[in-house]
Amino acid sequence: MKRIGVIGLGVMGSAMSKHLLAAGYEVGGYDVVEEKRHDFTSLGGTAYESGAAVAANSDLVIFSLPTVSALEAATEDVVAGAHDGLIAAEMGVFPIDAKTRARDRLAEVNVELMDVPVSGTGLQAADATLVVMASGTREAFEQTKPVFDVVGRATYYLGPFPNGSVMKFIANLLVAVHNLSTAEAHTLGLAAGMDPAVVQQVIADGVGSSRIFEIRGPMMVEDVYEPPSARLNIILKDATIIRAFAESVGAPTPLLDAAIPVYESSRDIGLGDLDAAALCRYLEQSADIHRS
Repeated sequence: MKRIGVIGLGVMGSAMSKHLLAAGYEVGGYDVVEEKRHDFTSLGGTAYESGAAVAANSDLVIFSLPTVSALEAATEDVVAGAHDGLIAAEMGVFPIDAKTRARDRLAEVNVELMDVPVSGTGLQAADATLVVMASGTREAFEQTKPVFDVVGRATYYLGPFPNGSVMKFIANLLVAVHNLSTAEAHTLGLAAGMDPAVVQQVIADGVGSSRIFEIRGPMMVEDVYEPPSARLNIILKDATIIRAFAESVGAPTPLLDAAIPVYESSRDIGLGDLDAAALCRYLEQSADIHRS
């Protein structure tokens, strides 16, 4: 499996493509945005004018897409370019029923769709330290694992489709809650007159820290949320999907339920395209806290 196709050349798709090219894979790509196709070519990839062309020239097609409608369009593209032995891997966060529809459609042309979300932001994609959560048939996993090992620091096989999404929901529930708890902690320090840089240093060294505190805390210290490693709007989108899934299986999510309205209020005041660390700015503004 040497020919890899990537449909969706945004932050995650382009970062994965770069690592795959460096590892010696032939990488073809497509994005609806022409500028992204041009940037992909500058990395050394082969840009195609359609997802169907990507599929026709690939052994594995990776989906890295922003919306359900984009997934539906990419699925039809792969159907059009399907051939013997082709495998597809959906690596985003969508409702399970949307992924299931894509899987069933591709099965009509004998293409297996694996469900393979990743844990990590654009920062982890850039340095190939994503955690890959793969699900699908064991045969497809064995064929694709070497590819996933290139883009991440750890690859887990979680069994049948859609176990990858279930694990991703668990992971992103924690991300959503930890983003807000990190913002609360820094807002408390600011309200009390503490130096946020000192708060970051001390808390990061103690038991109250988290990986999210380490990633997003420094942005809160500087009150700088661009460029985003993961936009607030994306975390909110994921959180609403996770809440619906949790409700469907009867799992209580009191912290997530409390966090979602804060994300929504942050979005409503124009912070949605910033990094999710901008929750701190929302809390400061809502409490009329001013930095010295």
